[in-house]
Amino acid sequence: MPTPLVQVDAFTDRPFSGNPAAVCLMGGPAAESWMQAVAGEMNLPETAFVYRSGGGWDLRWFTPMAEVDLCGHATLASAHALWETQWLPLATQARFQTRSGLLTADYRNGAIEMDFPAIPAEPVEPPSGLVESLGKEPTAVWDAKDGYVVEYASEADVRALKPDLRLVLQLPRNFVVATALSDWEAYDIVSRVFAPRVGIDEDPVTGSAHCILGPLWAKRLDKEQLVAYQASARGGALRVHVSGNRVKLIGQAVTVLRGELV
Repeated sequence: MPTPLVQVDAFTDRPFSGNPAAVCLMGGPAAESWMQAVAGEMNLPETAFVYRSGGGWDLRWFTPMAEVDLCGHATLASAHALWETQWLPLATQARFQTRSGLLTADYRNGAIEMDFPAIPAEPVEPPSGLVESLGKEPTAVWDAKDGYVVEYASEADVRALKPDLRLVLQLPRNFVVATALSDWEAYDIVSRVFAPRVGIDEDPVTGSAHCILGPLWAKRLDKEQLVAYQASARGGALRVHVSGNRVKLIGQAVTVLRGELV
């Protein structure tokens, strides 16, 4: 049987911006090798694989090179695809069982609100090769599970980065998040995310990175709700609400392609 596939631009309200994800709506589980091959064929930052499981949905995410433990934009895309195709009623919460536990998504006032785990980060000295890979000295560095967070003095510093991806590839973490306070009145913070170790030179808009950035900046700014902009070439925005050890990520999504895998 063909597998329905939907390509969605996430964390945006217009096509060809935000972060693209393919969503495969499956009748049941599939071989990991097949899912990885499909993700390589799609060649998007993430491909999500969703099938009904118990009272909810099983969800896995693959980059063109590897399976990942947490992905915000492909979760948003998956919920959007389930509601749009009417696999799930719009008024019903999407409940996903994932490698990061239960994640939920709700449709609220034209946007999708997701409930994710906060990811703690510890301040560290810049590890060997980090400054050289980014080409500019940061004001602070944190180690957060699979990645480093690097703070700069200004939004201009973040936007001007031209990382040496060959050096980023040699760092002992899967990604690097560069961040700063925003110069725009509409946003609190800006960021960029580099992840060549998993096949994504620069991720357009990264929900999981804001599970780190949200708690970090919320504490610094003494506010639980933030508006964030990821300053990639495609660009995208999301709202971030921090509550204890959970982070709510809120954004929009647009379908750009529908088809099927044969």
